[in-house]
Amino acid sequence: MTAGRAFGRMVGAAWILVRNDALLPRELDALYPPSISTLAKTLRLFAGRGARSGRPGERLARSLEGMGPVAIKLGQLLSTRGDFFGREFAEDLSRLKDRLPPFATAEARAEVERALGRSVESLYAEFGEPIAAASLAQAHEAKMLDGRKVAVKVLRPGIERRVAEDAEGLTLAARLIDRWIPPARRLEPRAFAETVIRATVLELDLRLEAAGADELREVMANDGYMTAPQIVWEGVGKRVLTMEWARGWPLSDADALIQPGLDRKAMADNLIRAFLAQALDHGVFHADLHEGNLFAAAPAQLTAVDFGIIGRIGAPERRYLAEILWGFLERDYERVARVHFDAGYVPRHHSVTAFAQALRAVGEPVFGRAATEVPMSRVLMQLFEITALYEMRLRPELVLLQKTMMTVEGVARRIFPHHDIWGAADPVVRRWMARELSPAARIKRFAEEAATALRNIARLVEDPPARVAVEVGGVNRERSPLLWFAVGALASGAAFLAALYLR
Repeated sequence: MTAGRAFGRMVGAAWILVRNDALLPRELDALYPPSISTLAKTLRLFAGRGARSGRPGERLARSLEGMGPVAIKLGQLLSTRGDFFGREFAEDLSRLKDRLPPFATAEARAEVERALGRSVESLYAEFGEPIAAASLAQAHEAKMLDGRKVAVKVLRPGIERRVAEDAEGLTLAARLIDRWIPPARRLEPRAFAETVIRATVLELDLRLEAAGADELREVMANDGYMTAPQIVWEGVGKRVLTMEWARGWPLSDADALIQPGLDRKAMADNLIRAFLAQALDHGVFHADLHEGNLFAAAPAQLTAVDFGIIGRIGAPERRYLAEILWGFLERDYERVARVHFDAGYVPRHHSVTAFAQALRAVGEPVFGRAATEVPMSRVLMQLFEITALYEMRLRPELVLLQKTMMTVEGVARRIFPHHDIWGAADPVVRRWMARELSPAARIKRFAEEAATALRNIARLVEDPPARVAVEVGGVNRERSPLLWFAVGALASGAAFLAALYLR
């Protein structure tokens, strides 16, 4: 797609919002400053008939549905945050999770046969009508020849082209924002767009999703906070994925939270703990945990489906995340501030103590309070002001983590409105800190590093490299790298022991 066509799609998206009175909705007129109010009334002259009916969330849902899969995913994220945008608004957007218009079953069967290279009847004893339809794919209830009940996910025909078009439009929008809106540059709009596009493109190969689902099913089994269905590998292709039927009711169904015997508090706790255990303990997590991808069963069992977006974070990021959460749990704001500086999230010319003071202003009013007592929209605004004041920039490698944390907290609040996120996080974070930062863990890491150094020394002894020239005391001398490996190992050991015993 050329830049001109991408610009045309962006203008087209804005036009859809205007026609549905979803860009500057009339319900918010009282909140607009005079200049914006004038603009809103002018744009409303171009609104269509659809703008006269429906609530703002319903009109926005209609708009996003017509704008493509990337826009729909934005709507799914907004729908999890009723505490930010209002419960009614979030509920109106919830149809974007799994209740979009499906495509014909005959087309789905043809897609299955093309992807698997065999007839539907040779694999499935039954292949039913669509039971859920989302932005990229839809799911069908089916039964294997051996009697197992399964769900078959099939990509929408032509979805690759739609995603490519959306990606071009999103890239152009990010460039324009980066160029013309200087305050937004610290949010790294280009890097954010690249991350979203990359994650969406990976969703278009269901073989990768099957592998991710299988990996996360093993990860989840370690704690039991959440489960995942077994993959049926003979029913997996690039555009088709088959997995065993998920137990329970989809959380997007209004009846899911009123089923008999449900412990809503325990379920909300399990959701938070499942996400943190995946991210902290394993560095891999389900990155699309909205209600349409979660099934609930009494008393507090959660089953995740749709593993198209999987997030991964490295060991340093896992440690920073754990220490930040731990600092908030202990209300040690100076420690939280130091971690932000160590991680490079805050430029070093700022004051650690001043930043700690700003964090205290955010943390103290919400710590230990029920979700119903905390106006999260106000907290979010305060956090945004603080991050701007301290020049914090969006970290592209953490986009999926931050997006998932926001989604998970929103879903937990919907499951149990009085939910305490800090109380839910405490056991997982405490376990990680005890395991990874204890003296025993430090000794283990030192032993592993020493063993690696010794293996390197052994290889050098067996196959000595060329000697290298170095300058020592102003005199050019030759030293073998073997010497520097030995010195490095001794220095590492000394530094470790000093850190251990001088704490």
